[in-house]
Amino acid sequence: MAALRAAGCTVEVLSDVGRGVPDLLVGIRGRNLLVEVKDGSLPPSRRRLTDDELAWHARWRGAVVVVHDVHEAIAILT
Repeated sequence: MAALRAAGCTVEVLSDVGRGVPDLLVGIRGRNLLVEVKDGSLPPSRRRLTDDELAWHARWRGAVVVVHDVHEAIAILT
């Protein structure tokens, strides 16, 4: 979150919503991005989307991205 804010984004934490909703709502240059954050230091089996996340992503008609580290988070801004 700090890196996104430092890059000029507004960031709203959505992780407390639960039910598979992505972790962050990120605003930048008039755009909104839904971002699911996974810990890239974990083995791949521990970074998978949960069943709730998979279901939510399948229902959502907009864009949602999954990031595993700060570099991926910053890359989604371009």
